[in-house]
Amino acid sequence: MSPVFPMLTVLTVFYYICLRRRARTATRGEMMSSHRTIESNSRTSPLNAEVVQYAKEVVDFSSHYGSENSMSYTMWNLAGVPNVFPSSGDFTQTAVFRTYGTWWDQCPSASLPFKRTPPNFQSQDYVELTFEQQVYPTAVHVLETYHPGAVIRILACSANPYSPNPPTEVRWEILWSERPTKLNASQARQFKPCIKQINFPTNLIRLEVNSSLLDYYTELDAVVLHGVKDKPVLSLKTSLIDMNDIDDDAYEEKDGCGMDSLNKKFSSAVLREGPNNGYFDKLPYELIQLILNHLTLPDLCRLAQTCKLLSQHCCDPLQYIHLNLQPYWAKLDDTSLEFLQSRCTLVQWLNLSWTGNRGFISVAGFSSHFLNETCLEVISEMCPNLQALNLSSCDKLPPQAFNHIAKLCSLKRLVLYRTKVEQTALLSILNFCSELQHLSLGSCVMIEDYDVIASMIGAKCKNLRTLDLWRCKNITENGIAELASGCPLLEELDLGWCPTLQSSTGCFTRLARQLPHLQKLFLTANRSVCDTDIEELACNCTRLQQLDILGTRMVSPASLRKLLESCKDLSLLDVSFCSQIDNRAVLELNASFPKVFIKKSFTQ
Repeated sequence: MSPVFPMLTVLTVFYYICLRRRARTATRGEMMSSHRTIESNSRTSPLNAEVVQYAKEVVDFSSHYGSENSMSYTMWNLAGVPNVFPSSGDFTQTAVFRTYGTWWDQCPSASLPFKRTPPNFQSQDYVELTFEQQVYPTAVHVLETYHPGAVIRILACSANPYSPNPPTEVRWEILWSERPTKLNASQARQFKPCIKQINFPTNLIRLEVNSSLLDYYTELDAVVLHGVKDKPVLSLKTSLIDMNDIDDDAYEEKDGCGMDSLNKKFSSAVLREGPNNGYFDKLPYELIQLILNHLTLPDLCRLAQTCKLLSQHCCDPLQYIHLNLQPYWAKLDDTSLEFLQSRCTLVQWLNLSWTGNRGFISVAGFSSHFLNETCLEVISEMCPNLQALNLSSCDKLPPQAFNHIAKLCSLKRLVLYRTKVEQTALLSILNFCSELQHLSLGSCVMIEDYDVIASMIGAKCKNLRTLDLWRCKNITENGIAELASGCPLLEELDLGWCPTLQSSTGCFTRLARQLPHLQKLFLTANRSVCDTDIEELACNCTRLQQLDILGTRMVSPASLRKLLESCKDLSLLDVSFCSQIDNRAVLELNASFPKVFIKKSFTQ
C-alpha cells in the first residue's frame, strides 16, 4: 500500500480536530459563518424547483397588543402578503406582541422566576403559522418593520394541520436559534437567518421571540417560507461535520425537539445497578439537596444514573417543589408526565405554559390546548390550596370551565388574559377567592359589564395589589370609584385602551388621591388624560415607577416635569403620539432626568 494513504488519513483526522477546536473557541459570528459555508454545499436538482410562499394562516400565539375583535396590532396580520414592508415605522397593520423591554419584569405583578430554567431557553412569546404546501425548508424570511431583532428561534413541525388524518408522531425541529441581541437601528429589515436542513417536509412554522433588549415593541409584517418539494441530497462534504455537534451552546438542541430523548432521560433516572457512592455519602443530606437544586431537569435525570445515592436525591420530591416544564414544551407528552408523577407529590409551583400542543398531552395524561373543563375540575379538587393559576391565552377553554376556579379559595394570583371567562363565573370566583393579590382580566371579551366586576373586586378583594383591565371596553368612572375605595393597596393598574373612561369625570384624579401606593399606571390611548391628572399623580403617587399615557393630546411638558421631579423612582414614561410633547421637549426632559426612559414615537 502506498504510504500516501496513511498520511492522508492522519491529515484528515488532524483537520477534523482543528475544526472542533476552532468551533469551541470561535466567536458566535465565526461559527455562524462556518455554518453558512457548510450549508452552501447543499445541492438540489434543477427539476426540484424552489417554492416560495407567504403564511396562509396564524393558528396559535401567546399574546398580541391588539384587541380580539380587531386587526390592529394583532398576530393575524402575519397571514398573507406584506401590508407595510419595506416601509419602516409604527403601523397598525403589523403583528405586535404584548410586551417589550424589562419593564414587565420589574413591576409588582411580575412573578418570581422559576428555578432550574435552562439558560439557553429565553423565549418569551411565540406565534405559529401554516403554509399552503409542505416543503423541505431552504430559507425562512421574516419581514420586520419596526424595532427588529426580537426573533430568537425558528422551528418547523412535522404535522400537517390541513391533513384529515392525525399523525402518529409529531416532531418539532429547530431550524435556527440565537441568543437575544440588541440592534441599534429601528428600521425595517428582511431577516434571513441561515437555517439548517431537516429530514421531513413542513408547512407549520413557529417563531419564538424575546423582546427584553428592545427599546419599543417589535413589529412583524409577514413570513416567507422557501422550500423544495423533494428531499434535498446533502453532499458528502456537508455530512462529514455537523456544526451543531461541536457547538456547546446548542448541545441540548442537537437531537431536535423529539420527545423520545427527554423520556429516555426520565425513564433511565431509576438506577438498578451502579458504582459505589464515592465520598458523597459523607456529606449531609441537606447539603447534597442544595447542590442539586442548581441543576436543570435533564441534568437531574442524567445524574440519577450515576449511583444509587444520587439517584435517591435526584428523585426526591423536594427537588420538584418548583417545576418549570415550559422549556421542554416540544418534548413533553403523557409518558413524560407519567415518569414525573412520583416526584411531584410536593409540587407547589408548576409551569405547563406552551405544553400539550397538537395532542402531545391528553386529558387522561394530565388529569394550552390540552386543557379543558375536566382538567380544571381535577385541579380544583386535587389542589385546593393552590395559590397561583395562569390560564393566559387558553382561549379554547369553554366558558363553563371557569366555574371550577371558585373552589380554589386560597388563590393569590389569577391570570385570565385572552380567555372566554364570562361575567357570572368571574363574579363567583371573586366572591370565594377573596385572598387574591394579583388579577389579570386583559382582553376578556365575554364580560358584559366591567363596572359590576369592579364593584365586586372592591367589595371582596381588599388585599389586591395588581389589576390588569387592558382593553376592557365598558368600565366607567363608577367602576373606577369602586376600585379606588375598595382596593387601597393597589400598586399596579393597567387601564390601557379603555375608551369609556374620561378625565372630565374625575376618575383619574380619584385614582391618584386614593391609591398612594401606585407604582405602575397604564392609561394607554386615553385621549382625555390632561395636565390636572399628571399633577395629581405628582402630588399623591410619589412611588410611581412606570407611567404610560400614549396618545393623549392634553398633557404639556411642564406637567411632566413636575411629575419627574416628584416621582424619584420613575423609570419608564411613554409619551408616544402625545401631540404637545415634541422632540425638543423630550430631549430637554432627558437631559434633566437621565435615569428615566422616556419613549416618544410619532404618528406616521
